Amino acid sequence: MAQRRLTRKQRQRIARQQDERRKRLSKQVEQALLASGSSNILPGRVISRHGQHLLVQDEEGKDHHCLFRQTLGEIVCGDRVLWQVASDDQGVVISLLPRNTVLSRPDYSGRNKPLAANITQLIVVLAPKPAPTGYLTDQYLVAAELIGVKALITLNKADLLEAETWREFQQQHAYYEEIGYPLAGVSARREHGLEPLMERLHGETSILVGQSGVGKSSLINALIPHREETIGELSKASGLGRHTTSVATLHFLANGGEIIDSPGVRSFRLGKISRRQLEAGFREFAPFLGKCRFSNCTHRSEPGCALTEASNAGAIHPARLKNFLHMAAQLEKAR
Repeated sequence: MAQRRLTRKQRQRIARQQDERRKRLSKQVEQALLASGSSNILPGRVISRHGQHLLVQDEEGKDHHCLFRQTLGEIVCGDRVLWQVASDDQGVVISLLPRNTVLSRPDYSGRNKPLAANITQLIVVLAPKPAPTGYLTDQYLVAAELIGVKALITLNKADLLEAETWREFQQQHAYYEEIGYPLAGVSARREHGLEPLMERLHGETSILVGQSGVGKSSLINALIPHREETIGELSKASGLGRHTTSVATLHFLANGGEIIDSPGVRSFRLGKISRRQLEAGFREFAPFLGKCRFSNCTHRSEPGCALTEASNAGAIHPARLKNFLHMAAQLEKAR
């Protein structure tokens, strides 16, 4: 269904309402700080966020319900912050510390909206059913390259296929390993079925992405066996109640890894990037970029195209080049 266009007056009214709401919230934050009289500034980690409310964990592992100043912009799960105590059970975030990485997606207005911060690994979940689309997989991998994090491809639902069929399914994606993206076959229903993934989660802050139906929720529930209890504790600590199940949440794994469970990645897509950035998102293109006969080569049908020649020689998988060209066409259309 097409999205209904707002009239100029409607947009102005919404903008006024949002501005008034921001002013009320800012006043609430400043009043909380004044009432506390505290000057003790503490470091913390954002465990979850809903609206103006944050759940911040201090260095001792204790959770605190915090508000934050609107001037700080978007604060998301995984952010590192500085905060002050406002009362026994509440604090105020006063500063957002620099991010190492941030995963974003465009909102309905086309502006990039952060989903999670300071992740170190993007895990692309594929399954035999629904059949994976290489195009979507490559979009995720481009995102990982552009934000500078590791990428892992997890082949889920190993229990659904016979051994020979499962090997064929793995072989279909073997070229990703040749590029440098590890593959991990897993099953949330088999004993020890998560071990290949658990090894890759150790010491990383990961987020799972993948199309609907590939089993991300089942994997999350298997990786975090006490997830419902954790969510209940977060709900109690943050005061978010039922909203806690619909916000991104940082969970700590027993093996020292961390995983962000984010509903926002269900509709993840690339934001506004340049063609050069898109080229850089395909890591195996690097040795051939800048070597085409024409400096403005589109890598479609021009003679002397280094990427086409590399694909014909087997150095670039044809499916990867095809997906790149499709993404490039979408960039042009968006402009």
